[in-house]
Amino acid sequence: MSIDALLSVDKPQGWTSHDVVDFLRRLTGWKRVGHFGSLDPIATGLLLIGIGRATRLFPFLSKLPKTYRGTIRFGQATDTYDATGKPISPASTNFPQENELKEIIKSFEGEIEQLPPPFSAKKYKGQPLYRLARRGRTVPLQPIKVKIYWFKFIEYNPPDFVFEVLCSSGTYVRSLAHDLGQMAGCGAYLAQLTRLAIGPFHLNNAFSPEKIENSFKNGQVESLICPLEKVMEDLPKAILSEKLNLPLVKGKIIPPQALLTIISPAEESSSSSKERIVRLFSFDGRFLGFARAEAKTGNFIPFLLV
Repeated sequence: MSIDALLSVDKPQGWTSHDVVDFLRRLTGWKRVGHFGSLDPIATGLLLIGIGRATRLFPFLSKLPKTYRGTIRFGQATDTYDATGKPISPASTNFPQENELKEIIKSFEGEIEQLPPPFSAKKYKGQPLYRLARRGRTVPLQPIKVKIYWFKFIEYNPPDFVFEVLCSSGTYVRSLAHDLGQMAGCGAYLAQLTRLAIGPFHLNNAFSPEKIENSFKNGQVESLICPLEKVMEDLPKAILSEKLNLPLVKGKIIPPQALLTIISPAEESSSSSKERIVRLFSFDGRFLGFARAEAKTGNFIPFLLV
């Protein structure tokens, strides 16, 4: 069965993101399967999977902002920045007061520089940091720029702080927890994490491995997937004219007269209007990819084709 689609998986705790990919390959026989942004084994929640031609959407979908809900535990820092690590600071009960905590988390909002955790998949000279860390090697970590759109206070029962955060792709929530503990002066680590959303894709529309397995065995797996033509429905839909006889090429200009029409969604998201990205469709309804609109010329430039 050939499928080109997205599948939203509710990743269980203890599974790696690659475990989910392997599970789907073994279950279905699909060869082209990949995920759009990994989750640590300790984390649960939304893992977006591409099947078939949908794997080509990685450069676009992997960069979407992500929403998380989790628990940060104050009182000690660990080498992995989460509950699986070894303590690297003395235990402390000097937890921040609630008003102090609210002020500290505000300071994280906006564009910040962040160091990746020593135990992470980030590479140094071709080697993942976690492999070097396991060998006891210390390497110079380079800060990366990330954006924290908001960092919400949900609940605080010391030592545990429950939060939600909307952040740019590439943000390490474990590093947020560690840095928060440093600023609070008592150390902290990430005790629990669930990914709630990736852009417009939400956890409440994701399926457990058990649900996926049962649906596949009953021949109902297609009811769980999102076909390519429905990907990012909050973006305008540009339909190419029937007369267009040009091969679509990444970066090649599509003049506005080559479009039959542009259909805007009922409620365009703010991100759609700012980036001026459209979904390209052929005259017969096939999804072709994404293009950026040039404000000055009205032309469209394909940047991702499937």
